[in-house]
Amino acid sequence: MTSIERDRLTGSLDTIPIAAILEAPSPRTVMRRRAATHIGFLFGGTVVLGAILIAIFAPLLTPYDPYAQDLTQRLIPPVWAVKGSWAHLLGTDSLGRDYLTRLMYGARISLIIGFGAATIAGIIGTSLGLIGGYFGGRVDAVVMYFVNVKLSLPGILVALSLISVFGGAVWVVVTVLGFLFWDRFVVVTRSVTQQVRTADYVAAAEAVGASHWRIIVGEILPNVMNHIIVIASLEMAVAILVEAALSFLGLGIRPPTPSWGLMISEGRNFMFFQPYLVAIPGIAIFVLVIAINMLGDGIRDITAPEGRN
Repeated sequence: MTSIERDRLTGSLDTIPIAAILEAPSPRTVMRRRAATHIGFLFGGTVVLGAILIAIFAPLLTPYDPYAQDLTQRLIPPVWAVKGSWAHLLGTDSLGRDYLTRLMYGARISLIIGFGAATIAGIIGTSLGLIGGYFGGRVDAVVMYFVNVKLSLPGILVALSLISVFGGAVWVVVTVLGFLFWDRFVVVTRSVTQQVRTADYVAAAEAVGASHWRIIVGEILPNVMNHIIVIASLEMAVAILVEAALSFLGLGIRPPTPSWGLMISEGRNFMFFQPYLVAIPGIAIFVLVIAINMLGDGIRDITAPEGRN
């Protein structure tokens, strides 16, 4: 604890020299310092940024077509294995497609579904949580009724049913997952909003005649955003895992679209002879999910007013 903070707590701020107050670091400076020393944030941000860049620039990073088949080049092992080839660094699959190329293009599917589903779920859940936590009473009871109904539904089974009916297009998977994973946003946002609702700055906004919309958006939402970020990172990771599970079961992204879950599904028949077909996309999913969670937790720590470590 700094001397300024100690004097603030003891009520002797008047004894602090003006120069010391002026030299105190700004909130942005404090956030930058936290970010530069937060290992989880740095690791997660690096991995996620790298995945985004690879997904965007995949056509420039590989000379191969992710859909092109060449049965004369099928099941070539990775370059570090016996009979591996530098022409295919991560080998080829059972249809002779370059595995590194399909892995790069598969990052697009995972990131689109993760970001898209988390965004849809966040908009729905945050809106309901803010409304229920702020107004309380019957409004809150209605919101919690919707949450209870949602929690009574088996999410994975509902997703399987809907995607089997409407197909496995990317936009279908994003929409279905977005409308199935908003309950955590509601519960967390509602709880935090109920705490913030009694804060002095909210009472001051009400006293000057601010509208409910102005108070919710301008006063409450910025103060619950840290919690929303954490939940969004969790839901994004869950969406990526669920998409991989659905694709593995044959009810998610349809072949020949490159998807990490589909790659695992296609490689399971060869896993005892060519284990890289399952291990490589599995490791990619694991690393990306861990990185997203670490990035979300790091953003929460960096932006928290109390400065969690």
